[in-house]
Amino acid sequence: MLQQYFIELGEGFGDVYELVELIKTNQKRLHRTFIFSSNTKSGQAISLAAVFHPAQDSNFMPIYICREGIIQKDDKKSKRRLLFENASEEVGQEPIFIELKHSSEFADHRLFYQYITGILRLNHLVPPLQ
Repeated sequence: MLQQYFIELGEGFGDVYELVELIKTNQKRLHRTFIFSSNTKSGQAISLAAVFHPAQDSNFMPIYICREGIIQKDDKKSKRRLLFENASEEVGQEPIFIELKHSSEFADHRLFYQYITGILRLNHLVPPLQ
């Protein structure tokens, strides 16, 4: 059965560079990239994510995410977001922008990730459970 799991990276520059490197070195496996946004008191909390096809005969579809580490107060994009968008576009993907509830609205991060997975499946952005 094909399952999607989130692998959480950190929130800093180094973590975004790691995500960008994963995109570039695994571009043949890249399924889609996403920019998730949540409204907060201090602005929009931005999460960057990349979904990869399973490796070889595996049923594991990883979703790497830098969760809510970028706060955007206006329309000006941060350097980390631009770095991610450029890397996605270099490998032929335009990141899909989705507005979500903030992870603080969930009792546990696992529930937050189930919420995102449900949204992605309902909108046919990742394959359904098979």
